[in-house]
Amino acid sequence: MNAEMRFAVLIDGDNVAPKYLKAIMDEVADNGVATYKRVYTDWTQQSRSGWKKIMLEYSVMPVQQYSYTTGKNATDSAMIIDAMDILYTGNVDGFYLCTSDSDFTRLAARLREAGKYVVGVGEAKTPAAFRSACNSFKLLEVISGIDDAPVAAQKKNSRSKKKEKEYALTPLDEIENSIYKIIDENSNKGKDTYIGEIGSRLMNKYPEFDVRNYGCTKLLTFLEDKVHNLVLQNRNSSTMVSIKKEDISRKELEEQLVRILEDNGGTITNMAVINEELKNWNPSFSAKKLGYSKFSAFLLSFDDILDIDADQNTVHLLWS
Repeated sequence: MNAEMRFAVLIDGDNVAPKYLKAIMDEVADNGVATYKRVYTDWTQQSRSGWKKIMLEYSVMPVQQYSYTTGKNATDSAMIIDAMDILYTGNVDGFYLCTSDSDFTRLAARLREAGKYVVGVGEAKTPAAFRSACNSFKLLEVISGIDDAPVAAQKKNSRSKKKEKEYALTPLDEIENSIYKIIDENSNKGKDTYIGEIGSRLMNKYPEFDVRNYGCTKLLTFLEDKVHNLVLQNRNSSTMVSIKKEDISRKELEEQLVRILEDNGGTITNMAVINEELKNWNPSFSAKKLGYSKFSAFLLSFDDILDIDADQNTVHLLWS
């Protein structure tokens, strides 16, 4: 994001606590300028008194919305109407929608359709539909540094596993595979892969992706500490990322392929079985780490000993 981007910061005061306001405003300041700053709720309720001091500190405007009907969320309507009014003024480049409520999913999608950059900010309980509707999604518990997880949950799981489960994060192995795919696609086109492209494409694919969710402060640290088998090199004032080649000889691979096929009568009707067997033999085995975009392409490189029908997903040992 451009540091000069103008944002409308709209906060659902019904389900965002005042303790998070500083973290929200700091997050906005790191990415642009807050042109509009508003909190929506029924300020006649005594439970909203905690907002007063912190709102004055950050010059945030309270927007009164009475709860006219029991069971109906009038705050949602007021915030949505304001968002659309602001959209049509053309005075902002994007929106921070601070809420854990899935009712704002359609609003986020509509703002994006209008070409605005939408950042969702909510707690771990925020439904996936709203997260995915935003360009980017930030977890309040993470950006604020406030961990409200029950003590029992913290004792039961390790820190990293607890976060993935409690915060409903994208699993690290899925992110890892996406990174391998990015590098592999560029390699097939004769292109190098730089760290900036990896960050951009991960955020496009996973709106909630943020290295802070995984205990890191920089993407470089995340790649070094959380992703296996990467080589990072400084080049052209940036960092180039490639996949570390496995130290497995072709002769060893050929011997294992022959063994696997012979153990199965010379023919296997599911290539995935071979892949699993190779991983059982060497847990670090990966066709992509060896430079092949697909496992079938890896097998085809052994056409001197294997007869492969990719359409039928069948592999036959030539001399069996």
